Amino acid sequence: MAQENNSDNQYVVLARKYRPQNFDDLVGQDALVQTLTNAINNNRLHHAYILTGIRGVGKTTTARIIAKALNCTGLDGKGGPTVHPCGVCENCKAITAGRHIDVMELDAASRTGIDDIREILDGVRYKPTNARYKIYIIDEVHMLSKSAFNALLKTLEEPPSHVKFIFATTEIRKVPVTILSRCQRFDLQRISVDDLVGLFKKILGNENIKTDDEALQMIAKAAEGSARDGESMLDQAISLGGGVVKVDVVKNMIGLADRTQTFELFEQLTSGNMDKVITLLQEQYKNGANPYQILQDLVSATHLVAKTRIIPNSIEAPSVAEEERIFAKKMAAVVPVAVLSKMWQMMLKGLNELQIAPVQIDALEMILIRIAYAANLPTPYEILNDVKKNSNLTAVAGARPLPQVNATGAGSKPAESNLAQPEDTEGGKQSSNFFNKPEDLIQYLEGCRQLLMVYSLKNDVAFEDFQNGAIKISVSEKINPDFIMNLHKILLDATGKNWKIEIVKGKLGQTLFQKENAKVEEDKKSIMEYPLVKAIMAEFKGAKIETITRKIMESDDDEEEVSFEHSGDDTGLIFDEDKDDA
Repeated sequence: MAQENNSDNQYVVLARKYRPQNFDDLVGQDALVQTLTNAINNNRLHHAYILTGIRGVGKTTTARIIAKALNCTGLDGKGGPTVHPCGVCENCKAITAGRHIDVMELDAASRTGIDDIREILDGVRYKPTNARYKIYIIDEVHMLSKSAFNALLKTLEEPPSHVKFIFATTEIRKVPVTILSRCQRFDLQRISVDDLVGLFKKILGNENIKTDDEALQMIAKAAEGSARDGESMLDQAISLGGGVVKVDVVKNMIGLADRTQTFELFEQLTSGNMDKVITLLQEQYKNGANPYQILQDLVSATHLVAKTRIIPNSIEAPSVAEEERIFAKKMAAVVPVAVLSKMWQMMLKGLNELQIAPVQIDALEMILIRIAYAANLPTPYEILNDVKKNSNLTAVAGARPLPQVNATGAGSKPAESNLAQPEDTEGGKQSSNFFNKPEDLIQYLEGCRQLLMVYSLKNDVAFEDFQNGAIKISVSEKINPDFIMNLHKILLDATGKNWKIEIVKGKLGQTLFQKENAKVEEDKKSIMEYPLVKAIMAEFKGAKIETITRKIMESDDDEEEVSFEHSGDDTGLIFDEDKDDA
Protein backbone atom coordinates (compact mmCIF):
# COMPACT_ATOMS: atom_id res chain seq x y z
CA MET A 1 0.00 0.00 0.00
CA ALA A 2 1.44 3.35 -1.03
CA GLN A 3 2.63 5.60 1.79
CA GLU A 4 3.53 9.27 1.88
CA ASN A 5 7.22 9.84 2.56
CA ASN A 6 8.32 11.48 5.82
CA SER A 7 11.87 12.76 5.78
CA ASP A 8 11.76 14.34 9.26
CA ASN A 9 10.94 11.08 11.10
CA GLN A 10 7.98 12.81 12.72
CA TYR A 11 4.65 11.08 13.22
CA VAL A 12 2.35 11.46 10.24
CA VAL A 13 -1.39 10.93 10.77
CA LEU A 14 -2.88 7.94 8.99
CA ALA A 15 -4.98 10.10 6.65
CA ARG A 16 -1.77 11.61 5.23
CA LYS A 17 0.51 8.64 5.58
CA TYR A 18 -1.79 6.38 3.56
CA ARG A 19 -3.09 8.95 1.09
CA PRO A 20 -3.55 7.20 -2.31
CA GLN A 21 -0.63 7.82 -4.68
CA ASN A 22 -2.11 6.22 -7.83
CA PHE A 23 -5.43 5.10 -9.28
CA ASP A 24 -5.02 1.59 -7.86
CA ASP A 25 -5.05 3.00 -4.32
CA LEU A 26 -8.33 4.89 -4.76
CA VAL A 27 -11.11 3.18 -2.79
CA GLY A 28 -14.72 3.03 -3.97
CA GLN A 29 -14.33 5.21 -7.10
CA ASP A 30 -14.34 2.53 -9.81
CA ALA A 31 -16.34 4.58 -12.36
CA LEU A 32 -13.96 7.54 -12.13
CA VAL A 33 -10.87 5.34 -12.42
CA GLN A 34 -12.24 3.48 -15.43
CA THR A 35 -13.19 6.70 -17.26
CA LEU A 36 -9.82 8.35 -16.69
CA THR A 37 -7.97 5.15 -17.58
CA ASN A 38 -9.76 4.94 -20.92
CA ALA A 39 -9.23 8.66 -21.59
CA ILE A 40 -5.47 8.41 -20.97
CA ASN A 41 -5.06 5.18 -22.93
CA ASN A 42 -6.99 6.59 -25.91
CA ASN A 43 -5.44 10.07 -25.71
CA ARG A 44 -8.86 11.68 -25.17
CA LEU A 45 -7.90 14.03 -22.36
CA HIS A 46 -10.34 16.78 -21.47
CA HIS A 47 -9.00 20.26 -20.79
CA ALA A 48 -11.00 20.72 -17.55
CA TYR A 49 -12.29 18.35 -14.87
CA ILE A 50 -14.51 19.04 -11.87
CA LEU A 51 -14.60 16.59 -8.95
CA THR A 52 -17.45 16.72 -6.47
CA GLY A 53 -18.43 14.71 -3.40
CA ILE A 54 -18.58 14.83 0.39
CA ARG A 55 -15.51 15.62 2.47
CA GLY A 56 -12.82 12.96 2.67
CA VAL A 57 -13.63 10.86 -0.41
CA GLY A 58 -10.49 11.87 -2.31
CA LYS A 59 -11.23 14.90 -4.49
CA THR A 60 -7.91 16.73 -3.98
CA THR A 61 -6.03 13.44 -3.89
CA THR A 62 -7.55 12.43 -7.21
CA ALA A 63 -6.61 15.81 -8.69
CA ARG A 64 -2.96 15.22 -7.72
CA ILE A 65 -3.03 11.68 -9.13
CA ILE A 66 -4.35 13.04 -12.43
CA ALA A 67 -1.56 15.63 -12.44
CA LYS A 68 1.03 12.88 -11.89
CA ALA A 69 -0.56 10.62 -14.53
CA LEU A 70 -0.37 13.39 -17.14
CA ASN A 71 3.18 14.51 -16.29
CA CYS A 72 4.94 11.26 -15.33
CA THR A 73 8.09 10.64 -17.40
CA GLY A 74 8.84 7.16 -16.08
CA LEU A 75 12.08 5.74 -14.74
CA ASP A 76 13.95 6.46 -17.97
CA GLY A 77 12.59 10.00 -18.28
CA LYS A 78 11.02 9.28 -21.68
CA GLY A 79 7.55 8.01 -20.72
CA GLY A 80 4.25 9.64 -21.69
CA PRO A 81 0.89 10.03 -19.91
CA THR A 82 0.11 6.83 -18.03
CA VAL A 83 -2.53 5.42 -15.71
CA HIS A 84 0.28 4.03 -13.55
CA PRO A 85 2.52 6.99 -12.56
CA CYS A 86 5.86 5.71 -11.37
CA GLY A 87 6.07 7.88 -8.27
CA VAL A 88 9.86 8.08 -8.49
CA CYS A 89 10.53 10.44 -11.39
CA GLU A 90 11.21 14.07 -10.59
CA ASN A 91 7.76 15.21 -11.69
CA CYS A 92 5.95 12.59 -9.59
CA LYS A 93 7.99 13.32 -6.47
CA ALA A 94 7.57 17.08 -6.84
CA ILE A 95 3.80 16.82 -7.35
CA THR A 96 3.45 14.47 -4.35
CA ALA A 97 5.38 16.92 -2.20
CA GLY A 98 3.30 19.86 -3.47
CA ARG A 99 6.29 21.80 -4.79
CA HIS A 100 6.07 21.33 -8.58
CA ILE A 101 6.46 24.64 -10.38
CA ASP A 102 4.00 23.69 -13.15
CA VAL A 103 1.29 22.17 -10.92
CA MET A 104 -0.31 24.98 -8.97
CA GLU A 105 -2.87 24.40 -6.20
CA LEU A 106 -5.19 27.27 -5.28
CA ASP A 107 -7.43 27.20 -2.21
CA ALA A 108 -10.49 29.12 -3.34
CA ALA A 109 -11.74 29.30 0.24
CA SER A 110 -8.97 31.77 1.08
CA ARG A 111 -8.29 33.26 -2.36
CA THR A 112 -11.69 34.08 -3.76
CA GLY A 113 -11.17 37.33 -5.65
CA ILE A 114 -10.67 38.23 -9.28
CA ASP A 115 -7.06 39.28 -8.63
CA ASP A 116 -6.19 35.70 -7.70
CA ILE A 117 -7.72 34.42 -10.94
CA ARG A 118 -5.83 37.06 -12.93
CA GLU A 119 -2.58 35.63 -11.61
CA ILE A 120 -3.59 32.29 -13.07
CA LEU A 121 -4.66 33.77 -16.39
CA ASP A 122 -1.38 35.69 -16.69
CA GLY A 123 0.57 32.45 -16.47
CA VAL A 124 -1.65 30.36 -18.75
CA ARG A 125 -0.06 31.60 -21.97
CA TYR A 126 3.42 30.46 -20.92
CA LYS A 127 4.41 26.87 -21.56
CA PRO A 128 5.35 24.60 -18.63
CA THR A 129 8.93 24.73 -17.38
CA ASN A 130 9.59 21.08 -16.50
CA ALA A 131 6.33 19.20 -16.96
CA ARG A 132 4.36 18.11 -19.98
CA TYR A 133 1.23 20.03 -18.91
CA LYS A 134 0.74 23.09 -16.78
CA ILE A 135 -2.01 22.06 -14.34
CA TYR A 136 -4.15 24.33 -12.15
CA ILE A 137 -5.89 22.62 -9.22
CA ILE A 138 -8.52 24.85 -7.58
CA ASP A 139 -9.93 23.37 -4.36
CA GLU A 140 -13.36 24.42 -3.03
CA VAL A 141 -13.98 26.18 -6.34
CA HIS A 142 -17.54 27.11 -5.33
CA MET A 143 -16.04 29.75 -3.00
CA LEU A 144 -14.83 31.91 -5.91
CA SER A 145 -16.59 35.23 -6.34
CA LYS A 146 -18.92 35.91 -9.26
CA SER A 147 -16.39 38.20 -10.91
CA ALA A 148 -13.67 35.55 -10.53
CA PHE A 149 -15.88 32.96 -12.23
CA ASN A 150 -16.63 35.37 -15.06
CA ALA A 151 -12.94 36.12 -15.57
CA LEU A 152 -12.25 32.40 -15.84
CA LEU A 153 -14.92 31.59 -18.43
CA LYS A 154 -13.16 32.36 -21.71
CA THR A 155 -9.85 30.79 -20.76
CA LEU A 156 -11.64 27.74 -19.38
CA GLU A 157 -13.52 27.23 -22.62
CA GLU A 158 -10.49 27.48 -24.94
CA PRO A 159 -7.29 27.04 -22.93
CA PRO A 160 -3.91 26.48 -24.59
CA SER A 161 -3.11 22.84 -25.36
CA HIS A 162 -0.50 22.69 -22.60
CA VAL A 163 -2.95 23.71 -19.82
CA LYS A 164 -5.32 21.52 -17.79
CA PHE A 165 -7.77 22.69 -15.10
CA ILE A 166 -8.91 20.44 -12.24
CA PHE A 167 -11.57 21.77 -9.86
CA ALA A 168 -12.76 20.22 -6.58
CA THR A 169 -15.87 21.14 -4.60
CA THR A 170 -18.23 19.84 -1.95
CA GLU A 171 -21.00 22.22 -3.10
CA ILE A 172 -21.53 21.50 -6.79
CA ARG A 173 -24.83 23.40 -6.84
CA LYS A 174 -23.03 26.64 -6.01
CA VAL A 175 -20.83 26.39 -9.10
CA PRO A 176 -22.30 28.41 -12.01
CA VAL A 177 -23.71 26.32 -14.83
CA THR A 178 -21.48 28.22 -17.26
CA ILE A 179 -18.46 26.69 -15.49
CA LEU A 180 -20.01 23.22 -15.25
CA SER A 181 -20.77 23.14 -18.97
CA ARG A 182 -17.08 23.64 -19.75
CA CYS A 183 -15.86 20.80 -17.51
CA GLN A 184 -15.99 17.02 -17.45
CA ARG A 185 -17.73 16.20 -14.20
CA PHE A 186 -17.00 13.31 -11.82
CA ASP A 187 -19.19 12.61 -8.78
CA LEU A 188 -17.07 10.80 -6.20
CA GLN A 189 -19.24 8.35 -4.29
CA ARG A 190 -19.42 7.81 -0.55
CA ILE A 191 -17.14 4.91 0.33
CA SER A 192 -19.09 1.86 1.49
CA VAL A 193 -18.71 0.37 4.96
CA ASP A 194 -17.17 -2.79 3.52
CA ASP A 195 -14.58 -0.80 1.52
CA LEU A 196 -13.70 1.30 4.56
CA VAL A 197 -13.29 -1.78 6.74
CA GLY A 198 -11.01 -3.29 4.10
CA LEU A 199 -8.97 -0.07 4.00
CA PHE A 200 -8.65 0.01 7.79
CA LYS A 201 -7.48 -3.61 7.87
CA LYS A 202 -4.73 -2.86 5.33
CA ILE A 203 -3.59 0.15 7.35
CA LEU A 204 -3.58 -1.73 10.65
CA GLY A 205 -1.80 -4.64 9.01
CA ASN A 206 0.97 -2.33 7.87
CA GLU A 207 1.12 -0.76 11.33
CA ASN A 208 1.10 -4.19 13.09
CA ILE A 209 -1.83 -3.16 15.26
CA LYS A 210 -4.39 -5.64 16.62
CA THR A 211 -8.10 -4.90 16.27
CA ASP A 212 -11.62 -6.25 16.56
CA ASP A 213 -13.71 -6.43 13.39
CA GLU A 214 -16.71 -5.05 15.28
CA ALA A 215 -14.70 -1.98 16.25
CA LEU A 216 -13.77 -1.35 12.61
CA GLN A 217 -17.43 -1.73 11.62
CA MET A 218 -18.38 0.94 14.16
CA ILE A 219 -15.74 3.35 12.91
CA ALA A 220 -16.67 2.73 9.28
CA LYS A 221 -20.36 3.42 9.94
CA ALA A 222 -19.56 6.55 11.98
CA ALA A 223 -17.35 7.84 9.13
CA GLU A 224 -20.46 8.07 6.87
CA GLY A 225 -18.56 7.30 3.68
CA SER A 226 -15.53 9.53 4.32
CA ALA A 227 -12.12 7.83 4.27
CA ARG A 228 -10.43 10.79 5.95
CA ASP A 229 -12.97 10.89 8.80
CA GLY A 230 -12.61 7.14 9.27
CA GLU A 231 -8.82 7.27 9.32
CA SER A 232 -8.88 10.15 11.82
CA MET A 233 -11.16 8.17 14.16
CA LEU A 234 -8.96 5.12 13.68
CA ASP A 235 -5.93 7.20 14.72
CA GLN A 236 -7.78 8.32 17.83
CA ALA A 237 -8.92 4.79 18.68
CA ILE A 238 -5.31 3.52 18.45
CA SER A 239 -4.15 6.21 20.86
CA LEU A 240 -6.99 5.62 23.33
CA GLY A 241 -6.56 1.85 23.21
CA GLY A 242 -2.83 1.98 23.85
CA GLY A 243 -1.92 0.62 20.43
CA VAL A 244 -4.95 -1.70 20.13
CA VAL A 245 -8.33 -0.91 18.57
CA LYS A 246 -10.91 -2.15 21.09
CA VAL A 247 -14.70 -2.26 20.85
CA ASP A 248 -15.39 -0.67 24.23
CA VAL A 249 -12.88 2.10 23.54
CA VAL A 250 -14.52 2.90 20.18
CA LYS A 251 -17.97 2.96 21.78
CA ASN A 252 -16.89 5.48 24.38
CA MET A 253 -14.90 7.49 21.85
CA ILE A 254 -17.76 8.14 19.45
CA GLY A 255 -20.59 7.99 22.03
CA LEU A 256 -22.12 4.79 20.74
CA ALA A 257 -24.61 2.88 22.84
CA ASP A 258 -24.17 -0.87 23.08
CA ARG A 259 -25.86 -2.49 20.08
CA THR A 260 -27.52 -5.11 22.28
CA GLN A 261 -28.96 -2.39 24.53
CA THR A 262 -30.20 -0.48 21.47
CA PHE A 263 -31.96 -3.57 20.14
CA GLU A 264 -33.54 -4.24 23.54
CA LEU A 265 -34.63 -0.59 23.75
CA PHE A 266 -36.24 -0.85 20.30
CA GLU A 267 -38.06 -4.06 21.26
CA GLN A 268 -39.46 -2.57 24.47
CA LEU A 269 -40.44 0.58 22.58
CA THR A 270 -42.51 -1.34 20.02
CA SER A 271 -44.14 -3.29 22.87
CA GLY A 272 -45.16 -0.08 24.64
CA ASN A 273 -43.35 -1.06 27.86
CA MET A 274 -42.40 2.47 28.88
CA ASP A 275 -41.10 1.60 32.35
CA LYS A 276 -38.46 -0.62 30.77
CA VAL A 277 -37.77 1.91 27.99
CA ILE A 278 -36.99 4.73 30.45
CA THR A 279 -34.85 2.40 32.59
CA LEU A 280 -32.79 1.23 29.61
CA LEU A 281 -32.44 4.78 28.32
CA GLN A 282 -31.16 6.10 31.65
CA GLU A 283 -28.74 3.19 31.91
CA GLN A 284 -27.24 3.94 28.49
CA TYR A 285 -27.03 7.64 29.31
CA LYS A 286 -25.18 6.95 32.58
CA ASN A 287 -22.73 4.76 30.64
CA GLY A 288 -21.80 7.73 28.44
CA ALA A 289 -24.06 7.24 25.42
CA ASN A 290 -25.01 10.46 23.63
CA PRO A 291 -28.84 10.98 23.42
CA TYR A 292 -28.55 12.12 19.81
CA GLN A 293 -26.52 9.01 18.97
CA ILE A 294 -29.04 6.77 20.77
CA LEU A 295 -31.85 8.13 18.61
CA GLN A 296 -29.71 7.76 15.48
CA ASP A 297 -29.14 4.12 16.42
CA LEU A 298 -32.89 3.64 16.82
CA VAL A 299 -33.42 5.19 13.39
CA SER A 300 -30.90 2.72 11.93
CA ALA A 301 -32.63 -0.16 13.74
CA THR A 302 -36.02 0.92 12.35
CA HIS A 303 -34.61 0.98 8.83
CA LEU A 304 -32.99 -2.43 9.32
CA VAL A 305 -36.26 -4.03 10.49
CA ALA A 306 -38.32 -2.40 7.72
CA LYS A 307 -35.85 -3.44 5.02
CA THR A 308 -35.77 -6.98 6.42
CA ARG A 309 -39.56 -7.17 6.33
CA ILE A 310 -39.63 -6.05 2.68
CA ILE A 311 -36.46 -7.84 1.49
CA PRO A 312 -35.71 -10.73 3.88
CA ASN A 313 -32.46 -11.66 2.12
CA SER A 314 -30.96 -8.19 2.69
CA ILE A 315 -29.65 -9.18 6.14
CA GLU A 316 -27.54 -11.97 4.68
CA ALA A 317 -24.91 -9.45 3.53
CA PRO A 318 -21.44 -9.90 5.06
CA SER A 319 -21.55 -6.37 6.53
CA VAL A 320 -24.52 -7.32 8.76
CA ALA A 321 -23.38 -8.65 12.13
CA GLU A 322 -24.89 -11.84 13.53
CA GLU A 323 -26.64 -10.02 16.41
CA GLU A 324 -28.18 -7.58 13.92
CA ARG A 325 -29.38 -10.49 11.80
CA ILE A 326 -31.07 -12.19 14.76
CA PHE A 327 -32.68 -8.93 15.92
CA ALA A 328 -33.95 -7.99 12.44
CA LYS A 329 -35.55 -11.40 11.83
CA LYS A 330 -37.26 -11.34 15.23
CA MET A 331 -38.69 -7.83 14.97
CA ALA A 332 -39.62 -8.00 11.27
CA ALA A 333 -41.96 -10.89 12.09
CA VAL A 334 -44.01 -8.91 14.62
CA VAL A 335 -43.84 -5.18 13.74
CA PRO A 336 -45.97 -4.08 10.72
CA VAL A 337 -44.54 -1.79 8.05
CA ALA A 338 -47.16 0.87 8.85
CA VAL A 339 -45.91 1.05 12.45
CA LEU A 340 -42.28 1.15 11.33
CA SER A 341 -43.08 3.95 8.92
CA LYS A 342 -44.69 6.07 11.66
CA MET A 343 -41.80 5.38 14.02
CA TRP A 344 -39.35 6.45 11.30
CA GLN A 345 -41.14 9.75 10.74
CA MET A 346 -41.39 10.55 14.45
CA MET A 347 -37.73 9.68 15.03
CA LEU A 348 -36.56 11.92 12.19
CA LYS A 349 -38.63 14.75 13.64
CA GLY A 350 -37.14 13.96 17.03
CA LEU A 351 -33.57 14.38 15.71
CA ASN A 352 -34.38 18.01 14.90
CA GLU A 353 -36.00 18.51 18.29
CA LEU A 354 -32.92 17.20 20.10
CA GLN A 355 -30.72 19.82 18.45
CA ILE A 356 -32.71 22.66 20.01
CA ALA A 357 -33.63 21.00 23.31
CA PRO A 358 -32.04 22.50 26.46
CA VAL A 359 -31.67 19.02 28.05
CA GLN A 360 -31.28 16.34 25.39
CA ILE A 361 -31.92 13.31 27.59
CA ASP A 362 -35.24 14.76 28.80
CA ALA A 363 -36.23 15.55 25.23
CA LEU A 364 -35.34 12.01 24.15
CA GLU A 365 -37.53 10.54 26.89
CA MET A 366 -40.48 12.61 25.67
CA ILE A 367 -39.81 11.59 22.07
CA LEU A 368 -39.82 7.89 22.97
CA ILE A 369 -43.00 8.31 25.05
CA ARG A 370 -44.66 9.92 22.04
CA ILE A 371 -43.50 7.11 19.76
CA ALA A 372 -44.65 4.37 22.14
CA TYR A 373 -48.16 5.80 22.45
CA ALA A 374 -48.57 6.90 18.83
CA ALA A 375 -46.92 4.09 16.89
CA ASN A 376 -49.73 1.61 17.51
CA LEU A 377 -52.56 4.02 16.74
CA PRO A 378 -54.69 2.88 13.78
CA THR A 379 -53.69 4.11 10.35
CA PRO A 380 -55.96 6.49 8.36
CA TYR A 381 -56.92 3.53 6.16
CA GLU A 382 -58.01 1.49 9.19
CA ILE A 383 -59.97 4.45 10.59
CA LEU A 384 -61.68 4.96 7.22
CA ASN A 385 -62.73 1.32 7.09
CA ASP A 386 -64.15 1.54 10.62
CA VAL A 387 -66.13 4.64 9.64
CA LYS A 388 -67.48 2.88 6.56
CA LYS A 389 -68.56 -0.09 8.64
CA ASN A 390 -70.43 2.02 11.18
CA SER A 391 -71.92 4.70 8.93
CA ASN A 392 -73.13 5.42 5.42
CA LEU A 393 -71.30 7.89 3.17
CA THR A 394 -74.26 8.51 0.86
CA ALA A 395 -74.71 12.23 0.48
CA VAL A 396 -78.38 12.31 -0.59
CA ALA A 397 -81.20 10.34 0.96
CA GLY A 398 -82.36 7.64 -1.44
CA ALA A 399 -79.20 7.55 -3.58
CA ARG A 400 -77.41 4.23 -3.77
CA PRO A 401 -74.70 3.94 -1.07
CA LEU A 402 -71.04 3.85 -2.07
CA PRO A 403 -69.50 0.37 -2.18
CA GLN A 404 -66.92 -0.32 0.49
CA VAL A 405 -63.40 -0.60 -0.89
CA ASN A 406 -60.94 -3.18 0.35
CA ALA A 407 -57.14 -3.01 0.15
CA THR A 408 -57.09 -4.09 -3.50
CA GLY A 409 -59.69 -1.56 -4.55
CA ALA A 410 -62.33 -4.19 -5.34
CA GLY A 411 -65.91 -3.36 -4.47
CA SER A 412 -67.80 -5.34 -1.86
CA LYS A 413 -71.38 -5.34 -0.71
CA PRO A 414 -72.59 -1.91 0.36
CA ALA A 415 -73.20 -1.27 4.02
CA GLU A 416 -76.78 -0.97 5.13
CA SER A 417 -77.94 2.63 4.99
CA ASN A 418 -79.22 4.35 8.12
CA LEU A 419 -80.80 7.04 5.95
CA ALA A 420 -84.43 6.98 4.86
CA GLN A 421 -84.90 5.00 1.66
CA PRO A 422 -87.59 5.84 -0.93
CA GLU A 423 -90.71 3.79 -0.73
CA ASP A 424 -91.36 1.18 -3.43
CA THR A 425 -93.90 2.09 -6.04
CA GLU A 426 -96.61 -0.16 -7.30
CA GLY A 427 -95.19 -3.14 -9.13
CA GLY A 428 -92.18 -3.32 -6.80
CA LYS A 429 -90.02 -0.85 -8.75
CA GLN A 430 -87.98 1.65 -6.78
CA SER A 431 -88.90 5.33 -7.07
CA SER A 432 -86.40 7.48 -8.97
CA ASN A 433 -87.20 10.69 -7.09
CA PHE A 434 -83.66 11.13 -5.73
CA PHE A 435 -82.38 14.41 -7.21
CA ASN A 436 -84.89 17.23 -7.25
CA LYS A 437 -82.47 20.02 -8.09
CA PRO A 438 -78.86 20.44 -9.28
CA GLU A 439 -77.65 21.06 -5.72
CA ASP A 440 -78.78 17.55 -4.73
CA LEU A 441 -76.63 16.06 -7.47
CA ILE A 442 -73.67 18.23 -6.47
CA GLN A 443 -74.01 17.17 -2.84
CA TYR A 444 -74.10 13.51 -3.83
CA LEU A 445 -70.99 13.83 -6.02
CA GLU A 446 -69.08 15.59 -3.24
CA GLY A 447 -69.90 12.70 -0.95
CA CYS A 448 -68.61 10.30 -3.61
CA ARG A 449 -65.39 12.35 -3.98
CA GLN A 450 -66.15 12.96 -7.68
CA LEU A 451 -64.48 16.36 -7.49
CA LEU A 452 -63.67 16.72 -11.19
CA MET A 453 -67.30 16.14 -12.09
CA VAL A 454 -68.36 18.62 -9.38
CA TYR A 455 -66.03 21.23 -10.85
CA SER A 456 -67.41 20.70 -14.37
CA LEU A 457 -71.03 20.89 -13.22
CA LYS A 458 -70.37 24.12 -11.34
CA ASN A 459 -68.14 25.93 -13.84
CA ASP A 460 -68.70 24.49 -17.33
CA VAL A 461 -72.42 23.65 -17.29
CA ALA A 462 -75.57 25.77 -17.08
CA PHE A 463 -78.76 23.96 -16.00
CA GLU A 464 -81.66 25.16 -18.17
CA ASP A 465 -84.14 22.68 -16.66
CA PHE A 466 -83.90 19.97 -13.98
CA GLN A 467 -86.72 17.49 -13.57
CA ASN A 468 -87.16 13.93 -12.39
CA GLY A 469 -85.22 11.80 -14.87
CA ALA A 470 -84.64 14.57 -17.42
CA ILE A 471 -82.35 17.58 -17.54
CA LYS A 472 -81.52 20.27 -20.06
CA ILE A 473 -78.09 21.82 -19.98
CA SER A 474 -75.83 24.11 -22.00
CA VAL A 475 -72.13 23.34 -21.89
CA SER A 476 -68.87 25.21 -22.31
CA GLU A 477 -66.62 24.63 -25.32
CA LYS A 478 -63.84 23.38 -23.01
CA ILE A 479 -65.97 20.61 -21.49
CA ASN A 480 -64.46 17.13 -21.52
CA PRO A 481 -65.68 15.09 -24.53
CA ASP A 482 -66.65 12.23 -22.19
CA PHE A 483 -68.58 14.48 -19.82
CA ILE A 484 -72.09 13.54 -21.01
CA MET A 485 -71.30 9.82 -20.99
CA ASN A 486 -69.84 10.04 -17.48
CA LEU A 487 -72.77 12.09 -16.18
CA HIS A 488 -75.24 9.60 -17.64
CA LYS A 489 -73.44 6.72 -15.95
CA ILE A 490 -73.36 8.50 -12.59
CA LEU A 491 -77.10 9.21 -12.71
CA LEU A 492 -77.83 5.62 -13.71
CA ASP A 493 -75.68 4.18 -10.91
CA ALA A 494 -77.17 6.54 -8.32
CA THR A 495 -80.85 6.20 -9.20
CA GLY A 496 -81.15 2.98 -11.17
CA LYS A 497 -82.84 4.83 -14.00
CA ASN A 498 -81.77 6.11 -17.40
CA TRP A 499 -81.90 9.89 -17.41
CA LYS A 500 -82.60 11.94 -20.49
CA ILE A 501 -79.89 14.55 -20.96
CA GLU A 502 -80.64 17.23 -23.55
CA ILE A 503 -77.92 19.60 -24.74
CA VAL A 504 -79.15 23.12 -25.50
CA LYS A 505 -77.13 24.71 -28.28
CA GLY A 506 -76.01 28.26 -28.11
CA LYS A 507 -74.21 30.43 -25.58
CA LEU A 508 -73.46 29.00 -22.13
CA GLY A 509 -76.03 30.17 -19.60
CA GLN A 510 -75.44 31.11 -15.99
CA THR A 511 -73.48 28.41 -14.17
CA LEU A 512 -73.93 27.31 -10.58
CA PHE A 513 -70.63 28.96 -9.71
CA GLN A 514 -71.82 32.26 -11.17
CA LYS A 515 -75.13 31.94 -9.29
CA GLU A 516 -73.27 31.34 -6.02
CA ASN A 517 -71.07 34.38 -6.63
CA ALA A 518 -74.09 36.48 -7.50
CA LYS A 519 -75.79 35.42 -4.27
CA VAL A 520 -72.66 36.31 -2.26
CA GLU A 521 -72.46 39.73 -3.89
CA GLU A 522 -76.15 40.29 -3.21
CA ASP A 523 -75.63 39.41 0.45
CA LYS A 524 -72.68 41.80 0.63
CA LYS A 525 -74.79 44.59 -0.77
CA SER A 526 -77.49 43.79 1.79
CA ILE A 527 -74.95 43.86 4.63
CA MET A 528 -73.69 47.21 3.37
CA GLU A 529 -77.07 48.72 4.33
CA TYR A 530 -76.42 48.18 8.04
CA PRO A 531 -75.70 51.57 9.67
CA LEU A 532 -72.73 50.16 11.59
CA VAL A 533 -71.22 48.69 8.42
CA LYS A 534 -71.60 52.05 6.68
CA ALA A 535 -69.83 53.71 9.59
CA ILE A 536 -66.99 51.17 9.44
CA MET A 537 -66.54 51.60 5.71
CA ALA A 538 -66.46 55.37 6.14
CA GLU A 539 -63.90 55.13 8.96
CA PHE A 540 -61.59 52.63 7.21
CA LYS A 541 -61.02 53.89 3.70
CA GLY A 542 -60.46 51.05 1.23
CA ALA A 543 -62.00 48.40 3.50
CA LYS A 544 -64.13 45.69 1.90
CA ILE A 545 -66.33 42.84 3.07
CA GLU A 546 -64.37 39.62 2.64
CA THR A 547 -66.73 36.85 3.80
CA ILE A 548 -70.21 36.38 5.28
CA THR A 549 -70.79 33.29 7.41
CA ARG A 550 -74.19 32.36 8.71
CA LYS A 551 -74.28 30.97 12.27
CA ILE A 552 -76.97 29.43 14.47
CA MET A 553 -76.48 30.78 18.00
CA GLU A 554 -77.58 29.11 21.26
CA SER A 555 -80.65 31.33 21.35
CA ASP A 556 -81.65 29.78 18.00
CA ASP A 557 -81.59 33.24 16.42
CA ASP A 558 -79.92 33.35 13.04
CA GLU A 559 -76.95 35.68 13.03
CA GLU A 560 -74.34 36.60 10.48
CA GLU A 561 -70.61 36.98 11.02
CA VAL A 562 -68.98 39.47 8.69
CA SER A 563 -65.22 39.62 8.08
CA PHE A 564 -63.73 42.84 6.78
CA GLU A 565 -60.42 43.03 4.95
CA HIS A 566 -58.29 46.13 5.34
CA SER A 567 -54.52 46.32 4.75
CA GLY A 568 -54.08 42.67 5.58
CA ASP A 569 -55.98 42.78 8.89
CA ASP A 570 -59.18 40.80 9.47
CA THR A 571 -61.97 42.11 11.68
CA GLY A 572 -65.02 40.00 12.61
CA LEU A 573 -68.48 41.37 13.45
CA ILE A 574 -71.74 39.52 14.18
CA PHE A 575 -75.10 40.98 13.17
CA ASP A 576 -78.56 39.99 14.28
CA GLU A 577 -80.79 39.64 11.23
CA ASP A 578 -83.60 41.59 12.82
CA LYS A 579 -81.52 44.29 14.50
CA ASP A 580 -79.03 46.88 13.44
CA ASP A 581 -76.74 46.58 16.45
CA ALA A 582 -73.75 44.22 16.56
